[in-house]
Amino acid sequence: MKPRDAREVRIGQRQLRLVNLDKVLYPQAGFTKAQVIDYYVRISAALLPHLRGRPLTLKRYPNGVDRPFFYEKRCPEHRPPWLRTAEADGIRYCVIDDLPSLVWAANLADLELHVPLARAQAVHRPDFLVFDLDPGAPAELVQCCEVGLLLRGLFESLRIACFAKTSGSKGLQVYVPLNVPEVTYEDTKPFARAVAETLERERPSLIVSNMKKSLRTGKVLVDWSQNDPHKTTVCVHSLRAKDRPTVSTPVTWDEVEECAAGKARLVFEAEAARSRVEERGDLFAPVLEMKQKLPRLGQARGKEPGEARRFPRAATGLPPQSPAARRRR
Repeated sequence: MKPRDAREVRIGQRQLRLVNLDKVLYPQAGFTKAQVIDYYVRISAALLPHLRGRPLTLKRYPNGVDRPFFYEKRCPEHRPPWLRTAEADGIRYCVIDDLPSLVWAANLADLELHVPLARAQAVHRPDFLVFDLDPGAPAELVQCCEVGLLLRGLFESLRIACFAKTSGSKGLQVYVPLNVPEVTYEDTKPFARAVAETLERERPSLIVSNMKKSLRTGKVLVDWSQNDPHKTTVCVHSLRAKDRPTVSTPVTWDEVEECAAGKARLVFEAEAARSRVEERGDLFAPVLEMKQKLPRLGQARGKEPGEARRFPRAATGLPPQSPAARRRR
């Protein structure tokens, strides 16, 4: 079938053929492929530094968000010869380093951009620690923001900075920049698990660290398992394939506090997300540059087997629980 509305464009030194630009990819919003490409072009200055050098997993919706999609790890053979690729675990991935590459991916209806926490040149050395906060109904984003503030308090007590972004779906994601060459997933994954399990012990009515669905009703999953070389996380500034073109958007801790108090609804569609970047710059830029070291997990371990992943209360930054709260555990 001949593609509709094909158009040849030149971006820098690269020639691209864009097709089906009038196809509606978000039916409820009437948001077309042309608008998807336009969003990625306009957000590219903020987005590209977060994609650069990282193996990309494409999540393609050729017929729109309400139709079947597919993941594509292996970079398509029909890619242009100038597109950079990188091999990891025997798979040759696309690497989106520049605007022509980004537009090429958007033209494939790669609505969501998923990348690992490490770069292609050092796939087992993550640049960040990440916590994906996912609410189990009837919990929602408000409760995720509450948990996000608990995470911030814990890391502040360790004198470590962290940054928040919306998932673009129903949750919140908290990133801890590391950017030090000696760290590996063998360091970050157990540390993230220890944090999640500690928060669960201290707030069992609100938090769960186990992904089992039967445990998640009305609670927020602190998903520590994303700290893994085989996992990817949606990139900051990426569109999400929801009913409307929402974006994984960086937010300030003041905004998270307002959300936790029920005073702000942290949901941003493409135009609002782009406007925020124009007005505020990229709030997530420090995540790429800030160098921090995690304390060794052994420094916070107890002596008994059951204490192996428990932080002392003094190290959590969490306020003491009331006797009534302890009885509910």
